[in-house]
Amino acid sequence: MEIYAYVSVYPVASGLPTIAAAMDLQQTLKQPVTLSGIGLHSGEPVEMTVSPAGADTGILFRAADGTLIPANTDHVVDTNSATTVGAFGVRVRTIEHLMAAAAALGIDNAVVDIRGPEVPAADGSAKPFVDLLRSGGRVTLPAPRRPIVVSEPIRVGTESRWLEVLPADSLRVSYTLDNNHPVIGLQAGTYGITEDVFTQELAAARTYGFLRDVPAMRQNGLARGGSLDNAIVVGKRSVLNESLRYPDEFVRHKILDLVGDLFLLGRPLRALVVGRNAGHALNYELVAAIQKAVAADRRRVVARVRPAAPAPVISTGDGFLPGVAAL
Repeated sequence: MEIYAYVSVYPVASGLPTIAAAMDLQQTLKQPVTLSGIGLHSGEPVEMTVSPAGADTGILFRAADGTLIPANTDHVVDTNSATTVGAFGVRVRTIEHLMAAAAALGIDNAVVDIRGPEVPAADGSAKPFVDLLRSGGRVTLPAPRRPIVVSEPIRVGTESRWLEVLPADSLRVSYTLDNNHPVIGLQAGTYGITEDVFTQELAAARTYGFLRDVPAMRQNGLARGGSLDNAIVVGKRSVLNESLRYPDEFVRHKILDLVGDLFLLGRPLRALVVGRNAGHALNYELVAAIQKAVAADRRRVVARVRPAAPAPVISTGDGFLPGVAAL
């Protein structure tokens, strides 16, 4: 398998940038924005402020004690029911919905100050984060994006639960969710991940859980802030919420989560991602495999372009023996 990355830089004539050039430059927020709420899993109050950041910062979390935690594969410390990043023993949980909104809106760089153990649950979807980031405005930075382009397939998982990434010109996700619960059943969806598609078709899809699992989850420190206000709760034969936002809201949310977890790459991904019955753990496994392939390809490129060492100059004239330098 092989993956390569390249810098996409477009020509600029007479000092006038093309639309493509502008679109391929990194972005950040114009001004800080703040959201308060409770954590889905901790149940604790949380305040989050997202602020502008310079080029190549990526998404950088800053805990209340000042600990900096980059939102990338190297700092993922847990994928049980949410994506958690950490550093030096400090953790920030449930980052995937904010990450999905940032990815879809093209917010490459931001500092996220968190007062609390996790990102606010909001309504259980990415829409509040889309609205929040849009309210902060966006500015272009003088640095190109460096998308990751897939040249060979990469697959992780098992026969029943898997993810595969394939070559494509832009990010597309095709996902199948197969669950024997009568409310869910077999759901499938394919979406090209653009800002418009994400905000109109995916962002509002909420996280979900099964009523039967709630006691065990809360015993394990999960879903303590969960309610009908921030999650779809699935009972024996129906959802406990008034209604679903989409008939296939469950698979749409799975795609939303995947978009957020893919942004742990720290760069836009141009590929077709196909999956079945995956979750945060498999999402992370795929991202780590892509990251590993990128690093391997970079080493191959460096090896190809490294100049060979010059051959030693051996003089046989001036009375010197072959291979013996003059003293």
